[in-house]
Amino acid sequence: MYWNSLSDFLAMGTHGLYVWGSFIVMALVMILEPVLLVRGRKQLIDRLRRQLRAEKLDPAASREESH
Repeated sequence: MYWNSLSDFLAMGTHGLYVWGSFIVMALVMILEPVLLVRGRKQLIDRLRRQLRAEKLDPAASREESH
C-alpha cells in the first residue's frame, strides 16, 4: 500500500484508529510486563527474607506452624 502523505499513513485508509490503538496497547504491555515482573520478584524476595528473619528469631514458632 502506498501513501501520498503522512496523514494518509496515519489514517491507514479507514483503519488508523484500530491500527494505532492496537500498536499503543501492545507497546504499553511490552513495557509494563518486565517492570511488573521485576517488582513482583523484589516483593517476593523481601517477603522471603522477612520470613527467614522471623524463623531465625523464633524457631519454636516455625516448628509449630509446620505441624
